[in-house]
Amino acid sequence: MSTDNKSEEFYKKLKGRLEETTSWPSEYLYKFIVPSEKQKIEQIETIFDNMGAVISTKESSKGTYTSVSINVSMQNPDAVIAKYQEVAAVEGVISL
Repeated sequence: MSTDNKSEEFYKKLKGRLEETTSWPSEYLYKFIVPSEKQKIEQIETIFDNMGAVISTKESSKGTYTSVSINVSMQNPDAVIAKYQEVAAVEGVISL
């Protein structure tokens, strides 16, 4: 199975869970782990720019990675998934 099929299946399951457990629009908390490079963190922040997102970052104890938490109001599960897909384009990012 290709990576695209795996991620497609993941997003399909995520959409189902979001539709079942949340009434929309709703606040959604994204969590990402990214290598501690200013450019990569800024790329993620730019994806959520002008959305009223509350973004917090915390560097790992060795400074190798940074966790990025983003709390933002989203309209529906499709909008949530679209943002995950945008962030997935940032090299080295791990979505939690």
